[in-house]
Amino acid sequence: MSTQNKTFYRPENFILIGIPGLEVAEFWISIPMCIMYILTIVGNSAILFIIMPQETLHKPMYLFLSMLSIIDLVASATTTPKILCIFWFNDNKINFNACLAQLFFIHSLSMMESTVLLAMAFDRYIAICHPLRYTTVLTNSTIVKIAIIAIIRGSFFMAPVPFLIRRLSYCRTNIIAHTYCEHMAVAKIACTDTAINRVYGLTVALLVIAVDIICITVSFSAIVRTVFRLSSKARQKALGTCAPHICVILISYVPALFSFFAHRFGHNIPLHIHIIFANLYILIPPMCNPMIYGARTKEIRKRVVVILHRS
Repeated sequence: MSTQNKTFYRPENFILIGIPGLEVAEFWISIPMCIMYILTIVGNSAILFIIMPQETLHKPMYLFLSMLSIIDLVASATTTPKILCIFWFNDNKINFNACLAQLFFIHSLSMMESTVLLAMAFDRYIAICHPLRYTTVLTNSTIVKIAIIAIIRGSFFMAPVPFLIRRLSYCRTNIIAHTYCEHMAVAKIACTDTAINRVYGLTVALLVIAVDIICITVSFSAIVRTVFRLSSKARQKALGTCAPHICVILISYVPALFSFFAHRFGHNIPLHIHIIFANLYILIPPMCNPMIYGARTKEIRKRVVVILHRS
């Protein structure tokens, strides 16, 4: 056997073992997970069903919300069915190329969602701080450009990752201690140097997530300064329009940041805790987003009442 064959090995399949240490509880964990997945499909489909046919709702905030729902539906379909198959049927094999595709979509869709959340923060900033410029700044063509930028941005930054994974050798094991293929979870089991993967992953996180969080924080800081100059009634209305977005930002970024830093610096965090948070990161935001916006957005509530009354 040649030296190349000894030192380089790419498995046909990876084995996703689920949640190490909680194997006996995986069936019970799968029940709320399945319920959350069903609520994700129903909630986000309902948002699209309400907004898309209704021309009066074709406004920037609702169009951004539609983008968020599409991203959440695709992201959930990329991961949750496979996780449930692991828990229910012990179907823990995943083809090497399918694993690369899964991690590409997971991370690129996360970046797209982050871009949309930033756009929604910008929407609230213009609406509250510069209301007279709202219709001229956030035109339909601008919204289309933002959607294209979100897709290109997520795809561009994640395009090198499958190639970075393919260059690694997996001569020790093909067992991934996770419920789905995540970039660093796959890279960690390689027996060759993963420094490039670690540096690239950290660089992308700083260029995308960190920059987006800073810009969102700046936007809401400006909104807060403006809001406290308004009358009591106007202040309450302005804060009411921002509240859903702040909630969505928190439930989107907190689990994501925990998962990201746990991979790199959380060596003392139990593995099952890390994996549970990684699953919450892909389950909770897609489920909660339509609930939060549906409950807090007057126009959507009205439309739901009309649909229910007709039925």
